[in-house]
Parts: sequence; C-alpha cells; structure tokens
Amino acid sequence: MPKAGKSRKRAEPLQQLKGWQAIGAYLGIGAASAQRWAKGGMPVRRQGRFTVADADEIRKWLGHEAHMPAPAHVLTNESDVTAALKASISALRRRNRQ
Repeated sequence: MPKAGKSRKRAEPLQQLKGWQAIGAYLGIGAASAQRWAKGGMPVRRQGRFTVADADEIRKWLGHEAHMPAPAHVLTNESDVTAALKASISALRRRNRQ
C-alpha cells in the first residue's frame, strides 16, 4: 500500500501494433520494409492471422541496433518532441561523463 501523500506512478498501457501496415506506419516505413526489418531481428510475433509487435520492444530493439544506451525514441504525431530531445541530451551527457 502506498504511503499517504505519495502518488503511485501509473503504468502506461502497452501499445500493441497489429499488422504490417500499423508496424510500418509507427516506424515511418512501408509494410515491406517492416517485414524486411523483422527478418533482420525486429521483435514481432504472430497472433492468429496477424503479425503484432509491442511498441516498447521495438524501441528497445532500435536502441540496441543503433548502439544507444537507452531505447530509441520513435516520434509519432502524438509524441512530445521536447521530452524526447531532453531525454536524448541527458543520455548523451551521462554517456560522456563515464
């Protein structure tokens, strides 16, 4: 039980991308390119007749592929660009201090 006066951090719901069109649109690439990326290791799975992917898993994979210390930021129309830039700058500063 949380202490009085402390707010519990609400877990954000996982964004599930359903189908090659949705996966490609999330990444800003075509469905064929998304399929090619999946063959190269991008995390996707079958769910019935659809291919699905978790947006957070894709971000982690992109960060790993780009040799980044944290998951990559995928900018969408709903993204907070300022927060993404601040997080990237902060990660670079931490990396340069080490």
